[in-house]
Amino acid sequence: MRARDIMTRDPQALMATDDLRRAAELMRELDVGIIPVVDDLRSKRIQGVITDRDIAVRHVAEGHGDGCTVGDHMTRSATKVGPEDEVDEVMQRMRRDQIRRIAVVEDGDRLVGIIAQADLAVKVGNEEAAEVEKTVEKISEPARPER
Repeated sequence: MRARDIMTRDPQALMATDDLRRAAELMRELDVGIIPVVDDLRSKRIQGVITDRDIAVRHVAEGHGDGCTVGDHMTRSATKVGPEDEVDEVMQRMRRDQIRRIAVVEDGDRLVGIIAQADLAVKVGNEEAAEVEKTVEKISEPARPER
C-alpha cells in the first residue's frame, strides 16, 4: 500500500500572507487541526504548515493581537512523503518526527495530499495493524518541555 492510497487528495491550503484568523476559521469549517501553507494556490509548493497548536502556543499564549499572518506563526519545516512511498515509510517518518499528520508532495514539493494519524487507523489493513499501533503510540508519547 502506498501513500496515495490513504491520503486525502488536494487538501485546502493557505499562503503565509493570509490572516491568521482565516486559518483558525478554516480549521473550524473543515474540522481539521492542520492546514498546509503553500507559496501560491496554483503551484502549491509547500512552505510549511499551520496547526491549531501553532495558533495556541505561538500566537495566543505569547499574547499576540490581531493582524498576524499565517507566516508569523507557522511551522516552516514540514515532514513530507511522496505519493508512491510505501505506507511503512510514511509511518516511520511520522514516528521519527512524532507528528500526527504528514504532507504528500510531488514534482518539486507540490502539495498533492495529506495523511493524518486517523487515515492510518481507518485505511491501513489488518496485516499492518501492529505497525499502525506502534506509530500511534510513538506519536502520542508526551513531549518533555524545554526549560
